[in-house]
Amino acid sequence: MDLSKILSISGKPGLFEIISQSRGGVVVASLNDGKKMTVGQTQRVSTLSDISVYTEDGDEPLKDILKSFHEFSGGEPIEIAMNDSQELRNFFTGILPDHDEERVYASDIKKMVKWYNLLLKNEMLDFSEEETPEDSDSEPDGESDSQSEKA
Repeated sequence: MDLSKILSISGKPGLFEIISQSRGGVVVASLNDGKKMTVGQTQRVSTLSDISVYTEDGDEPLKDILKSFHEFSGGEPIEIAMNDSQELRNFFTGILPDHDEERVYASDIKKMVKWYNLLLKNEMLDFSEEETPEDSDSEPDGESDSQSEKA
């Protein structure tokens, strides 16, 4: 699962997948309806791989939280009352007990649940063991590609 290709765009609902790059920004496709658009350099954009959740001891990467959602739900969509902030908080406490309750809002939990369900619907969640670039790209003469797969 490569969350570095999935974007959250401030002011736009849902998630977007990077299709290509252009001089003016990046071309993305909505995971909700598939519509394509260009995202300019002035828009606030976050890749899901850069997002983490505050905990009492630091922060937890979103990828780990999505994996916990997947394990909790058995790979099914999460059905929860999105307008009940106490139910959202109780659910998330079961997933990440040491999250910082003062800095993680019910709206953040709601957004993560929606993102999980959207990624699941689009079959973009793969929690199988990922190969390291050295394992899959090793060359006989010992040279390796200089570009890294990490963002």
